[in-house]
Amino acid sequence: MISKAFQDIVSQMSEVFPKKFGIADSHGLVLASNGSEPSGDTVDDLVNVAANSDKLLFKDGYTVRTVSNKPYTEYMVYVEGTDEVSKYCCNSLVVAANNVRHYYDEKYDKNNFMQNIIFDNILPFDLHQKARELHVEIDVPRAAYYIKVLDEGENGIYDVLRNMFPDKEKDFVINIDTTNLVLIKELHEGDGSEKLEETAQAIVDTVNAETMLTVCVGVSTVAHNIDRINGAYKEAQIAIEVGKVFDDEKYILNYDSLGIGRLIYQLPIKLCELFLKEVFKKGDISTLDDETILTINKFFENDLNVSETSRQLFVHRNTLVYRLEKIYKLTGLDLRKFDQAIVFKVAMMVYKYLESNSMKI
Repeated sequence: MISKAFQDIVSQMSEVFPKKFGIADSHGLVLASNGSEPSGDTVDDLVNVAANSDKLLFKDGYTVRTVSNKPYTEYMVYVEGTDEVSKYCCNSLVVAANNVRHYYDEKYDKNNFMQNIIFDNILPFDLHQKARELHVEIDVPRAAYYIKVLDEGENGIYDVLRNMFPDKEKDFVINIDTTNLVLIKELHEGDGSEKLEETAQAIVDTVNAETMLTVCVGVSTVAHNIDRINGAYKEAQIAIEVGKVFDDEKYILNYDSLGIGRLIYQLPIKLCELFLKEVFKKGDISTLDDETILTINKFFENDLNVSETSRQLFVHRNTLVYRLEKIYKLTGLDLRKFDQAIVFKVAMMVYKYLESNSMKI
């Protein structure tokens, strides 16, 4: 275990530094020391001081520093005294402990293993061997949830997710950066799209209730074995990206329900541009004003029903017909004809896709 490796470091460094020092975890449990340990309350105070900072800090006659490059406190080094020797000892111990921690993360940490899978940092022929070494089930169903924070500011979403899914042997929460996280969750046999969306809704609701932040969640299909996890992660990521373009009002985006948006998103940019030029021979879609776009959207929502659309827009039927005629003159497409309406709907989505990223236009 890592505590034994920490104790080996402490024992070796005791021969160099004439100080009392040790390493504790984030819960205040001393994992290794070279002498009498501080009281439990003192260790708790030292952990609280060191939390969320990678700098040398001082408390109750001790020099402390966290041992982690993660967004949360994992281990903490404490050294009795606040003089230059104590500072040097603390920094040296942090470097040594961090090297050990990194080695153990690579070799034994399941969360790190899952992170390497989704980021394609592990070779396919090593995947099953590594899974067996870590006692990670190979043939169990899992799903990937890509959680994107929509609000700015400090957040504690990692802790919220970890509390929601506390089983570290089956559910893995991975920090990508401060606003993007991934959950790889083990499922029960028979869990389908409906169950996956229920979990996504629970994530959205719980995060909002506990942090007052809004998140959207991309949901993958079910990965029935460990070889499919990387693909599931990419599906969840695509669900988020496609949703930002075509369903920006939704907070749960299921890869299984992206419809034609998924197809358009994967088309070559040049092909999309050629399609728009072919469809809009008379004029560009960008010439349509906001009122016209609203009219078009309502017309589609009401299945090309002129009477119902005019009622919902609070305009006379003849006014709506006039607007549709105007659209026909501008674009060459008559939305009252089903086949032309379909072409126009797809063209609007293609334009929105290109417009969503100026690099693509």
